[in-house]
Amino acid sequence: MIGFLAATPAERRLIPGGRLQGPTPYVIAIMMFVMVVIGAAGLALGSSARLVAAGVDNRYSVEIADGAAKAARAQALLVASPGVTAVRPVSEREMRKILQRWLGPAGAASDLPLPAIIDVDLAPDAPVAAIASNVERNVPGARFVANKDSLGPVLGAVRSLGWLALTLVLLIALATAAAVVLAARGTLDTHRSTIDVMHGIGATDDQVARLFQRKIALDALTGGTAGAVAAGVVLLLIAGGGSTWLADLTGGPLLGSSDILLLALLPLAGTVLATIVARGAVMKALRASL
Repeated sequence: MIGFLAATPAERRLIPGGRLQGPTPYVIAIMMFVMVVIGAAGLALGSSARLVAAGVDNRYSVEIADGAAKAARAQALLVASPGVTAVRPVSEREMRKILQRWLGPAGAASDLPLPAIIDVDLAPDAPVAAIASNVERNVPGARFVANKDSLGPVLGAVRSLGWLALTLVLLIALATAAAVVLAARGTLDTHRSTIDVMHGIGATDDQVARLFQRKIALDALTGGTAGAVAAGVVLLLIAGGGSTWLADLTGGPLLGSSDILLLALLPLAGTVLATIVARGAVMKALRASL
């Protein structure tokens, strides 16, 4: 890439580029801004789904509909079961606090019946079926529930949104390529007289195309870098403005170093794409004009 970005002073005078002249750098900057933001959202959604799934993979709950009287028996069975690493009864206060978020003041009413819930962590090699059967058989009305089954539909929806975001990035890249084709053809028409003179003194189509692809590459690199930097600033402001609770919920950062590197490479990838597309469009137009 460095080779075709370099140019002699005479080539720069013929078809200048990289000075934010014309709409192309601004269009590419807007497209890159949107691509980075949507790409970051898609990667964050995928990462959060993986982290939540890993966090609940060996986590289960025992639910007893008719309450606290049987909770002690269930807890004793769980503590004595092989493969159980942690047993945490959910207090009535915690459940009423959660219900208040959904039901309002009615969630704190003392006449509202509450189930007994016990959170259970199992070792990876624990006999899940045997533990569930033991609890449900000895504690009438108890249900042994895998948290990953309860969260399955939610995680599926989050993953789908992540794939949708990445699909949108590809569609925006295609729209950017179409804009580059229009820009290349517009630049070609603007410099038609210069091209005729160059052909008249023996310049080949390849030499002419290199001038145009250099201009488009500089415009794409300048605009793409500006758009990516602006998107990075916005994402940093969002991350520092209250979204840290998401990292606490998932148990880790939503974007890893590989994700950040991938986003940082988008302007370079956009420049390569724009250069290839511009060269193809210019060569096709030059051949058609002969």
